[in-house]
Amino acid sequence: MNALSALTLAASVALATAAQAAQTNLNGHAFTLPDGLTVELVAGASLVERPISIAFDERGRLYATDSSGSNEKGPTQYERKDHRIVRLEDTDGDGRFDKSVVFADKMMFPEGAMFYEGSLYVAAPPQVWKLTDTDGDGVADKREVWHDGKTLTGCANDLHGPYLGLDGWIYWTKGAFAEQRYTLPNGKPFVTRASHIFRARPDGTGIEPVLTGGMDNPVGVAFHSTGERFLSCTFVQPGGGKRDGLLHAIYGGVYGKEQSALDGHPRTGDLMPVMTHMGAAAPCGLTTYRSRVFGADWSDNLLACYFNLRKVVRHELIPDGATFKTKDTDLLASDHVDFHPTDVLEDADGSVLIVDTGGWYKICCPTSQLAKPDVLGGIYRLRKVGMPKPADPRGLKLNWPALKPADLAKLLADERLYVRQRAIHELGKRGESAVPALRHLLVGADVRSLTSNAERGRRKAERKLETPHVVTYGEDVRRDAVWSLSRITGPAAREAVRTALNDTDASVRHAAIHVASVWRDTNAAGRIQGVLTSSETTAAMRRTAAEALGRIGGSSAVAALISGAEHLAKLPEGDGRRMLEHSLTAALIEIGAASETAVGLTSPNASVQRVALLAMDQMPNSSLKADAFLPLRHSRQPALKQAAWWVIGHRPELGEYLARQFFGDLYTYGQSLPVPDAVESALRLSQLAKSPAIQTTLSELLKTTDTPKEARLIALRAMAASGLKETPTSWLKAVTDLLSDSNDELVRQAVATARTFSVPKQGNKALLTALQDLGESLFEQADIRLDALVAAGNTASMSGSQFAFLRTNLAPANPMMTRSAASTVLARAKLSAEQQLALAETMKGVSPLDAPRLLPVFEKSPTEELGLKLVASLKDSTGLRGLRVDLLKPLLAKYPKSVQDAGAELLTRLNEDAGKQRAHLESLLPTLKDGDVRRGHALFKSQKSACATCHAIGYLGGKLGPDLTRIGQVRTEMDLLESIIYPSASFVRSYEPFTVVQKGGEDFTGIVRKDAPDEVVLANGPETEARIARADVVEIRPGKVSLMPDGLEQALTRQELADLLAFLKAAK
Repeated sequence: MNALSALTLAASVALATAAQAAQTNLNGHAFTLPDGLTVELVAGASLVERPISIAFDERGRLYATDSSGSNEKGPTQYERKDHRIVRLEDTDGDGRFDKSVVFADKMMFPEGAMFYEGSLYVAAPPQVWKLTDTDGDGVADKREVWHDGKTLTGCANDLHGPYLGLDGWIYWTKGAFAEQRYTLPNGKPFVTRASHIFRARPDGTGIEPVLTGGMDNPVGVAFHSTGERFLSCTFVQPGGGKRDGLLHAIYGGVYGKEQSALDGHPRTGDLMPVMTHMGAAAPCGLTTYRSRVFGADWSDNLLACYFNLRKVVRHELIPDGATFKTKDTDLLASDHVDFHPTDVLEDADGSVLIVDTGGWYKICCPTSQLAKPDVLGGIYRLRKVGMPKPADPRGLKLNWPALKPADLAKLLADERLYVRQRAIHELGKRGESAVPALRHLLVGADVRSLTSNAERGRRKAERKLETPHVVTYGEDVRRDAVWSLSRITGPAAREAVRTALNDTDASVRHAAIHVASVWRDTNAAGRIQGVLTSSETTAAMRRTAAEALGRIGGSSAVAALISGAEHLAKLPEGDGRRMLEHSLTAALIEIGAASETAVGLTSPNASVQRVALLAMDQMPNSSLKADAFLPLRHSRQPALKQAAWWVIGHRPELGEYLARQFFGDLYTYGQSLPVPDAVESALRLSQLAKSPAIQTTLSELLKTTDTPKEARLIALRAMAASGLKETPTSWLKAVTDLLSDSNDELVRQAVATARTFSVPKQGNKALLTALQDLGESLFEQADIRLDALVAAGNTASMSGSQFAFLRTNLAPANPMMTRSAASTVLARAKLSAEQQLALAETMKGVSPLDAPRLLPVFEKSPTEELGLKLVASLKDSTGLRGLRVDLLKPLLAKYPKSVQDAGAELLTRLNEDAGKQRAHLESLLPTLKDGDVRRGHALFKSQKSACATCHAIGYLGGKLGPDLTRIGQVRTEMDLLESIIYPSASFVRSYEPFTVVQKGGEDFTGIVRKDAPDEVVLANGPETEARIARADVVEIRPGKVSLMPDGLEQALTRQELADLLAFLKAAK
């Protein structure tokens, strides 16, 4: 399906979905919600101005974190601490809050709320605070730091949460990519820059990572009734319209985009899959709907807030092998541009509260565009039409302190959700005294006579059950009994949970395995091994059992894990299989029994071989030998072959062994390699490029003149993709020699490869001379000449013919990329005074897109003559519209006063403040109503706009700028127009420009692709990167100017602008 067809289909589906829902006008919003539900405002701006997160206490009072509206960077907000938390009350029981008190003021930016044991826990980076009102006056007079992450980044996404798990542990998330240090329960240090879900016991002990990721901002955590975790997060997979979404958060999984912060964390192969892709949706608040008030099929549904999409979505979980897929339906959506839902919570009566934070938030959030702290938020309630109002939904009339464990155990069968939840908590507080009552719920009456011999036999085989039994209490009650026992320490509680491993209901057994896992109950290992190896165990249960065995440890479990891997082949390829494979592999890694695991390498089952190989590769101090797995790279089983190459890829020491084979294959068969195989060969070679033998092989492939052209192209692409910090001298010479080849395709790729090289500080005279000569050659094609000059970098001087060639290519009639290359070369060159004056004259005719790129030329030797010439040219130039005051004013300041006075008029003409910009956009937008999607699609891909050079739609396009596949979902027409006309007004997260100042060298501006202890890598062009050694970095400072140039409004006609806008809005 092409991009245009996909957009048309998406639009049709969106229209069909909207037609099935009802609309309600309320508080300035046109809300769309499912038939049978109603919405009402229950807390307006008079009670809470900019709510973010909410939590109930046991009395039904609602705590709301309330923003001050500040959009300062994290460290500044930490100094000011001008946010607050309010406590809301519904004093008359009508469902609307009517009383508000400030529970805690002077708070750092709050990013989560949880009420537990009389205190409110709030993530306010870098700490999680425990706030307690000890005297009952409604104000938190006791403030304690419960957790200190000790990091605070500019976007303040270092912490979100916390969240109370069903198992009684407290969970929270860490954002990327500041380094944090911990000591794990086993005494080992844990140092990480990656994103994580962490958990700890309520007293703060036992901290451990649950999940690891390369995503920027993990936010909400929610729990299935069986204990499964789910995470909402951003930037898990930039590209293809799959930026943000929901994860099934499997223990030990490594998720998110590839990132250097993931280095050193155990992997089980490729990154873990995303459960639900939502595009650039900015997911935040996430909860599990527990009750059945909205319908029996609503229980265990996920409800997720999507800030950018301006809606809350219901995600029905559908089992899919060892994981889930989701059926997604809008729960509440608003047409208001400043409706931004940030949290969602089920109330005691089964209704749902939704938090709208309003229009204030802009920090690191490009879709908000303009900060509007004056647009306040509110809290809304969704109800089912005709839903009954339960009596005492929180059980406030019960004398909880006086209830005995047996009485509390009975409350696990209560119809009221909050009563059941409080009973679980109270039973956990009672400790070992509550174990007998809970065990009774699990064991019940022995009624073996009602169970057939066949059924008893099946259960015994699956669960090693010596005394099968059928219990008299419902599975929900028994499962909640397990969760109560999880909160109790001591052998009696552990033994009672082991009883539940034999339960007749799968969800109860699932919960019991989870509890045995978090407690690392060694006495449960035997029974869990039985679950793992049984042929009748589901994939989901098998995965949970594998996770538990890995945590419990012991080499005796390896055989069962290997046996469990034999069942992988029975599952179809996909996420459901990948999740099971991960847990089996991760368990083997955690156990670390290499000799026992090695048995799997000789298995006839390819799935077992793959699991064993991946596990042994990642074990600390692994004894994995090359001859044990190298033959697997020729396997006829694609998954096993892929695993072998994945292991080879991060073992450069194998390069010498493989180098001759690569050379022979490519030299002999390169000409006949299909394109996919050629791409794969280049990728594999690049992964092994740290090997000196592979480096030599690549050089020899280029130097050998009778090497097939296709093989030489593969070698060049492998060099370009290697990402080496220091380019081998043999590569520099081989590419230099190839620049004089007669084949244009080889020369063009050689130039492109040279542009990726990290040339030594002292330079490489031969390569630079060859590139300069290529740029001077009148016999080469213009694009090759320009690319060669860009690759050559700074030049000591420029010949007259070269200067004339570059000036010619600045003509607005030339393609944008041609003009961009010419501008880049001129801006870096050391021009003579005559050449500067000539270029100043040329500025009369440059386009608005190119004028900003050429300004650095005039920073050197700022004479009065040059300055006056430049000012005169700009006064009559269309290029002036592409400039901004903050670019031109510092330049003019370098010149004599006469030039500054002459240029004052230019600054006046350019001095549009944000209000004038907004007015311009508001007057322009109504004139762009007749855009054509098809024409806009063609324009997007054309050289005139060059959009596709830096941006992708679907899987086509560049990667320098943000993926735009679903941009129409999250941006209004006004937002899109502002991004086109004023690209520096705001920056998309992870695409902010930075300037790196080097010691005595050239400064680089670009988008940070890697920020590691040894080097910084900047993407500074559609296909170029700058690699700077960390030791050479003097300063890294945020940039103010987008890599996307200003002036596109002047480069396009009004109709073209309308067409482009229509196409982007249709991208959903």
